[in-house]
This record gives sequence, C-alpha cells and structure tokens, in this order.
Amino acid sequence: MADSNFIDYVKILCRSGKGGAGSRHYHRAKYIPKGGPDGGDGGRGGHIILRGNRHMWTLLPLRYTRHVFATDGQSGGENKSTGKDGEDKIIEVPIGTAVFDAENGQFLAEITEDGEEIKLLRGGKGGLGNWHFATSTNRAPRYAQPGQPAIEKAVILELKLLGDVGLVGFPNAGKSTLLSSLSSAKPKIADYPFTTMEPSLGIVQYRGDKSFVMADIPGIIEGASEGKGLGLRFLRHIERNAVLLFMVPADSDDIKKDYEVLLKEVREFNPELADKSRVLAITKSDLLDDELREALMAELPEGIPTVFISAVTGQGLTELKDLLWREINSEENQNNYTITHRNLDVRHRVEEEDNFIFEQEDTDNEDFSNYTDEDWEDEFWDEETTVNPE
Repeated sequence: MADSNFIDYVKILCRSGKGGAGSRHYHRAKYIPKGGPDGGDGGRGGHIILRGNRHMWTLLPLRYTRHVFATDGQSGGENKSTGKDGEDKIIEVPIGTAVFDAENGQFLAEITEDGEEIKLLRGGKGGLGNWHFATSTNRAPRYAQPGQPAIEKAVILELKLLGDVGLVGFPNAGKSTLLSSLSSAKPKIADYPFTTMEPSLGIVQYRGDKSFVMADIPGIIEGASEGKGLGLRFLRHIERNAVLLFMVPADSDDIKKDYEVLLKEVREFNPELADKSRVLAITKSDLLDDELREALMAELPEGIPTVFISAVTGQGLTELKDLLWREINSEENQNNYTITHRNLDVRHRVEEEDNFIFEQEDTDNEDFSNYTDEDWEDEFWDEETTVNPE
C-alpha cells in the first residue's frame, strides 16, 4: 500500500494557538495627568478546524503534513487596543472522515457533508487588559490576564467510504467482477487472491433514474479481526453501509460455514455491524446445474435473503438489484440505520502510519507560578476546550 494514492488512515499532531496576553499599559498624555490604565485585551488564538470537501477522495495530502499548528493571538496594546487574533488552520478532508483521539482511541467527531466544519481544537482566549480591573479603590492595577494556553492533541483520521451496499467475501469470491458488471467502476480483476488492494466505489443504476452506491473492499480471511490478511484494515469502510452483501462462491465446500466465518469476522471487528441488513449472494452460479442448485438450497443459512448470481453471464443480477433496493429502502432499515464507530484499539491501528515521532517545541515560556488569586480575577479559564461542532 506504500505506493498507493488511496490513503484512508493518517495520524497528525494538532495544536491550537494560545491567547495573547492583556496589556498593563497606562495612558500617557501631556495635558492628561494620571490618565489611568488603558491596556487592551489579547487576541484569540487560532482554532484547528476540520472541513468536509466533496472533491477529495483520499487523505493523501495529510500524509505529508503531520503537524498542523495554528498561530497565537497577539498581546493587547495601548488605548484599549485589542491584539490581533491568531490565524485558524483549516484541514480539508473527504466526506466520511472520522476523528479519533490518538492516545486512547476514543471516537471524537465525523464529517458527513460537504462544507461541514468541526472545531477540533479551540484556540486560547486572549487575556483581559488592566483597565478591566480598575475599581474605585484600585484605580491603577498593575496586572492583566495572561492568555489561555494552547491545546495540543494527536489525532487519527480515518476515511470511511459512503456507500449503500458493502461487499463482504473471501478473496476471489467475485466481488470486483460483480462491481464491474453492475456499475461503470473498473476495479482490478485477476485469477489470484487479494487482487483488490484498496476499496472501490461504483454507482449502480436501477430501473431508470434510481441508483445506489456499492462499495468493494479487499477480501477478508478467517482471523482478519485479529490482523490477518488485508480485510481488517479496510473493514472500516463497511461501517457506513446500510446493507451488507455477503458473497460466497458456488464451488465452496461449505457455503453455510463460509458465511458464518465472514459474519464472525465482521462481528468481532465491530459488534454493531451484525445488526445491519444482510443479503447473501451465491456467486459463480453458472457452474451449477438444476440438480446441484437444489442440493445447495437445503444447505443455505436460514434467516437471510439469498440469490444465485453470475456476474459473467448476468444470471440473477436483476433479482439481486431488486432485493438490494428493497433492503436499502425497507422501513426497518430506515428506522434502525445508524453509522457505527468503534473506538480504536491496537488491532485497528495501521502501524506504518501510526508510529512516527513528534518533534515538539515548548512555546509557552511564560511562568505564572508566582501569581495568586489576589493578583487578578479568573486567572485560569475553565471553559470546555474539547471538540465543539459549533
């Protein structure tokens, strides 16, 4: 995957800007004795903002931008002049990007619409100038507030493709062939395992002006939920699908067992995926005669809609599209459909993207350890500083 332009997992270090310090200036004019305090407020530090961009399809630009730092707010000036706000840093990401805390793997936010913005890290508020603290008994305060400190956090961005139907199957089950038959997508097709090395999307036209999106991921094998093969890395892409299409070839030794293995791997990756609507397609059915088909019918798993198809001859494809369309638009699916995000753990991380060293500089050189509550009001800010979608 090192040479691929499809990057769906990156880890970056973000830091918002710290607020500028308030000024302790006093007004000085020739004919105005004892002009009093007029120190301005500090400027706000820059925010770190995520923005959805429908023209992006990969996280490749962020692979080479591992550090995203907003600028600090400037200090206040004389004549109650407020310091300049820090510049916000906007990170444009594809639609379908989920954000996780790199330290504990907790899900934080997601981008699902074009132009949607999420304030990932809030910039520090600027400190108040000394004129705010002037009172009748203290007309010349010699103190001002420092700015709120910056927030630094390492985050993981995961891209999850937006599709209505997700294809789940072992290598060489015919997933890419089916996608190429039903849509204009051109995935790589060959007669060896793991031909598909990255997810593919295709728009399936259905009865005139209707359509739905089908997503193909690399084949998964038994043990994929424990890190074997390529499937674990790409199973995240079916978390957004409304319907899961399980595909088992007709020449399988045990169709029911293969289906249960696939379902087990999906469930262990994310238990909530087992609640999604499921359809079973028996591929390569052109190899079967009527007698073999009747024999297989008795061995199929119960409780799941099943259809025999052949992407080469076109057998059963119309029936399959009808079935998928009914499942996508069923009342039960519309009412219960949710996008699930499991928290990251060691199995879900991509080692070559996750393990890199941050070189950090300590830009907070000011020492406020000798300040007390009597020196000024509200020295420390207690406002929530985590992800705020507003």
